[in-house]
Amino acid sequence: MTGRFFDAWAVGDRIEHPIRRTVTETDNLLFSCMTHNPQPLHLDAEAARASEFGQILVNGTFTFALMVGLSVGETTLGTLVANLGYDAVVMPKPVFIGDTLHATSAVLETRPSRSRPGAGIVTFAHELINQRGEVVCKCTRSALIAGTPA
Repeated sequence: MTGRFFDAWAVGDRIEHPIRRTVTETDNLLFSCMTHNPQPLHLDAEAARASEFGQILVNGTFTFALMVGLSVGETTLGTLVANLGYDAVVMPKPVFIGDTLHATSAVLETRPSRSRPGAGIVTFAHELINQRGEVVCKCTRSALIAGTPA
């Protein structure tokens, strides 16, 4: 399924995204290095072992990006004009290497665009959930979505 056009969304719509992703050490290492994040909890197995977590923590910005990426196929793929913002990003549980994650999305609000006739803004609540059923990341995302082509 591809993304939906604006007029196909309604408040209360809910999606269980089908793609699951197991986080690897390489994912965490490459993302941390690409973003110049030298946090020892992400890169140093000995420092991480000595922490309260006892193991490497997956970079939180990778976790956030994965959550949004897992949602795209069923929300905005091919219909997005622009992401307008992300709000209320929280990470209530840590993510560890080897965790398998999946995402859900729910529509909180829809409103027609004032500047683009036919298009509209959809506000999504995204959640990322691990294999134990724990929410590890959540946020709201406002997206400007095209209207159905004439």
